[in-house]
Amino acid sequence: MLGCLCFGGGDWLMLYGSPAHQGTLSWLTEGVAAMPGWRFNLAMALAFPGIILYGIALFAVQGYVLEERGRRVYHWLNAFGLTPWIALHLFYIMILTLYAWLNQNGFAGEATAICEGLYAPLAWLVPVSEGLMLPVFVWWFWLQIRGKTAFPRWMAFTNVLIVFGVLKGVSLLLPVSAFRLGFTNGLMSESMIVWFAIMLAKDTGGY
Repeated sequence: MLGCLCFGGGDWLMLYGSPAHQGTLSWLTEGVAAMPGWRFNLAMALAFPGIILYGIALFAVQGYVLEERGRRVYHWLNAFGLTPWIALHLFYIMILTLYAWLNQNGFAGEATAICEGLYAPLAWLVPVSEGLMLPVFVWWFWLQIRGKTAFPRWMAFTNVLIVFGVLKGVSLLLPVSAFRLGFTNGLMSESMIVWFAIMLAKDTGGY
């Protein structure tokens, strides 16, 4: 949960501001254009303790898997899934930092085109990263729904991906604002903290 606060805090720092924007990337906003550099630096710095704490927590979850094979598959999916978290975070922060710098150093007219041009050829990184991050949570759902964990089967429906879907629906109902930007950017961390809180409340002591 501390890891969620680190990553989620960074997510809010990166985008919380005026939502007005030009161009095709809705996250290249006027708020980002005016942001001081320390916000991006802090958002990146928070990712390092964040990923360490995530790793500790997510590897500990395998202790609730009842069978060796299920535990082993979870372990390796988690190892592969943790890899892109910080890479994706860095990818967005670098573009946002560049956008802010260009706007604040006499290149405001070119900032949107430059950053969209940087993003476009590397946009494949986003689905590939998500493709590595999500299977461990799908596998966890499969284990829970089949009764292969120390938790009751109904808890499969508290899966972080389901929580994410619910919170995503909530975000779509919010008016366009700085709050909505921060909330939407931090959705995965917010979903994770809810998921961890539910497991903590229902903790059975592991296998």
